[in-house]
Amino acid sequence: MDSYEYSELLTKLNTKIDNIKQIINPDAVERRLAQITEIEQGADFWSDPKNAATLQREKNRALSIMKKYNSAKEAVTDANELFEMAKEENDDDTIEELFKDASTLEKLILELEVNMMLSDENDIKNAIVSIHPGAGGTESQDWANMLYRMYLKWATKEGFKVEVMDHQTGEEAGIKDVTFIIKGDNAYGYMKAENGIHRLVRISPFDSNAKRHTSFSSVMVSPEVDDDIEIELEEKDYRVDTYRASGAGGQHVNKTDSAIRLTHIETGVVVQCQNDRSQHKNKAAAIKMLKSRLYELELEKKKAQEAGIEKSEIGWGHQIRSYVLAPYQQVKDNRSNIAYSQVDAILDGDITKMIEDVLISESSTR
Repeated sequence: MDSYEYSELLTKLNTKIDNIKQIINPDAVERRLAQITEIEQGADFWSDPKNAATLQREKNRALSIMKKYNSAKEAVTDANELFEMAKEENDDDTIEELFKDASTLEKLILELEVNMMLSDENDIKNAIVSIHPGAGGTESQDWANMLYRMYLKWATKEGFKVEVMDHQTGEEAGIKDVTFIIKGDNAYGYMKAENGIHRLVRISPFDSNAKRHTSFSSVMVSPEVDDDIEIELEEKDYRVDTYRASGAGGQHVNKTDSAIRLTHIETGVVVQCQNDRSQHKNKAAAIKMLKSRLYELELEKKKAQEAGIEKSEIGWGHQIRSYVLAPYQQVKDNRSNIAYSQVDAILDGDITKMIEDVLISESSTR
């Protein structure tokens, strides 16, 4: 990097800080924080625990974003001032240090941008993820299992916890269905970028003629609902089916109908849970999952209406991302329009940058 390139970088980062300032509106945030502080000091503040908790979350989000904004703004301001002084004094050592710190400065701004995009009230919640193979039998089931493995590895790298709610193994290979919860701050904020149809192109390991195959799997992501979200759901609204759990869990799981399947009659949404040996606990967990799916369905309807998009099938022309393993290796996201060559690393869970690129691209089109 030379002085001209560094100057261009600073110009770009200054523009980003200015844009973020317009979005955040720091003065308005500070006024709102002052209002919340005044409310907190009221004698009856804790008489309504639900409202108190909501205000506390709002306050914490505001404090967090302001801290990151002020830190990034100060870092860019300092870099500008140091660079101008170093140029005037021909201080090559300082300029060299600034060049070395350029990537750290860019990362600081990127983290701020991502945090800005994870400011929706649902983003901080846990993510309920379901993976369903498309048409194609063993091929698609194996692809669904590859995606499942990718998300498990990503969750581990990011420090999230994972709880498997339902796992249906394929007859020959892969999985028929899997549902799991990724638990941790902003789990849904990140995983919502994975919501959609994923396409795989590869030489099939199940084809003796070594032909190329195209497979599809859908990934459904919902925020785990909490008590703050009221979803009306009565027993007459869904059908309950019990079945014998197919996963690990000992003799009891394999010999009793402890697994639960709920089908929402109006929408056709289906959720399953076989996580516990207790049928009652599985039903309670399934009801919560169903509420989360219905909530996500309403969110998707609103987004689709705004964008004029109709619900798509799990197949050609509807994928959000393509993973090509042959004849060349590339992963390309159709939303960010960015291609990545580190296919093996991505399938091993290195997807954070890809997700962040999607969040940034979608934010810029709003």
